Amino acid sequence: MESNRPLQLNRRQFLLRSTITAGGIIATNLVSKSQVFAQAPAIITSEKMRPTIPYGVASGDISKDSIVIWSRSDRPAKMIVEYSTSESFKNVRRVVGPNALKNSDFTARLYLRNLPPDQQLFYRVIFQDLDYKGTYSAPVKGTFRTPPKSGRDVFFVWGGDTAGQGWGINPEFGGMKIYETMRQLHPDFFIHSGDNIYADGPIQSEVTLDDGTIWKNITTPEKSKVAETLTEYRGNYIYNLLDKNIKRFNAEVPILAQWDDHETTNNWYPGEFLLNDDRYTVKDVNLLAERGRQAFLEYLPIGYETNDPDKAKIYRSFNYGPLLDIFMLDERTYRGPNTPNRQPVPSKETEMLGRTQIQWLKRQLLSSKATWKVIASDMPLGLIIRDGSTDFEAWANGDGQALGRELEIADLLRFIKNKNIQNVVWLTADVHYAAAHYYDPAKAQFSDFKPFWEFVAGPLNSGTFGPNQLENTFGPQLVFQSLPPGTKANRPPSEGLQFFGGVKINGNTKVMTVTLRNLVGKIVYSVDLSPEK
Repeated sequence: MESNRPLQLNRRQFLLRSTITAGGIIATNLVSKSQVFAQAPAIITSEKMRPTIPYGVASGDISKDSIVIWSRSDRPAKMIVEYSTSESFKNVRRVVGPNALKNSDFTARLYLRNLPPDQQLFYRVIFQDLDYKGTYSAPVKGTFRTPPKSGRDVFFVWGGDTAGQGWGINPEFGGMKIYETMRQLHPDFFIHSGDNIYADGPIQSEVTLDDGTIWKNITTPEKSKVAETLTEYRGNYIYNLLDKNIKRFNAEVPILAQWDDHETTNNWYPGEFLLNDDRYTVKDVNLLAERGRQAFLEYLPIGYETNDPDKAKIYRSFNYGPLLDIFMLDERTYRGPNTPNRQPVPSKETEMLGRTQIQWLKRQLLSSKATWKVIASDMPLGLIIRDGSTDFEAWANGDGQALGRELEIADLLRFIKNKNIQNVVWLTADVHYAAAHYYDPAKAQFSDFKPFWEFVAGPLNSGTFGPNQLENTFGPQLVFQSLPPGTKANRPPSEGLQFFGGVKINGNTKVMTVTLRNLVGKIVYSVDLSPEK
């Protein structure tokens, strides 16, 4: 006799057992958007009339007792999600969600709320055809584990920079297989630290490697040029969803996503015009960013605090039980222009996060009750990242006192010290290699802060670059970097120099173990961080 108790983590068996019968299902007696027990499905046999779900399912923005479920139909359809603590979907609950319509490229999302703590939940997404109300898609399944209230370990992974520099989906290589490596570790969730796509990086069918062999990419029209139209931006996200590793990963690992520059175009800032890039007929970066932002919000499992996506904020926070709070930053929307970055006083020109976001972050850090506070930043603090010969892309501008955008970070770090906010760790990506930095006020030009760690991971199926130079303003000490100085730029994924990070927090000791891992999951660096008392 089959048990009704919640199943423990066994994702491989779950996916193997989640095949769908040829007839699929029809749900009967559809209900309102409140959660109720589902009725038994009926069977249909006509496949041509049924909606399909071509790009799988995903979950994200997991926090406390809620999560966002995402999917895409191939036509106008109503999204329905059924979920259960049993992979056989006994005692299933159903949520009738929004319509997937053309104006959102047939993507849809909904919140599951009031979920039980520390449970492996299984869900399936179904789309009901809006024109033929009795016609439903075959279900597509996913799974996730809800945050604990106490007592168990928490483990998550992070990284950034997917499908950049012309390195796309190569079936002969195994596709974007770093996602499969991460999936096999069974993380509770994944932080994508930006550059989810490379809208400015076309994918060609073939690339000749240094040894003369050929890297062969899957190509699409939308990925064969820089993205300018909304269709082309959407096509960049669709391209990644053609990869079997990413689709499998998305079905099992909740995503916390932020954006960086390549979701729009390289090193962009509000108000910029692309006067010297002949690839673009659209020169107004604000217009490109509006389209890029819409596609980003449509194709990632991000929850909205408002029914209007135009008002949705990319910066947001999540609680994952008593051990962990995560703060996701937006370092694009509110920044000033890229300049030589040497201004002696704060101004609109020196902003990266902007006053409103900084005030939000301070409030969130101050009110956090979690042992560890992870700040997910899409750009590193102390690495020098240039934009041309005179300007700077991130905070760092070279050795010396805090100037320019560094004034914003100095203010935040001083606040953390003055309020004695403990156990703050920064996670980031962007520079396409892995590193561990310890920020030491005793070795800094600006020293009014508590010491802290910053960990860098990436790339995820992009070109490998670096290492970058550290400045001394906030005293970062290089503890580890995954590449030796002088590494040739834009190394392909086939060389194995792809990196992601892992964070494990022990449920009993509260020790945080941070690991940096390579393409096959081998640990190349590890450190244990004990919490402040």
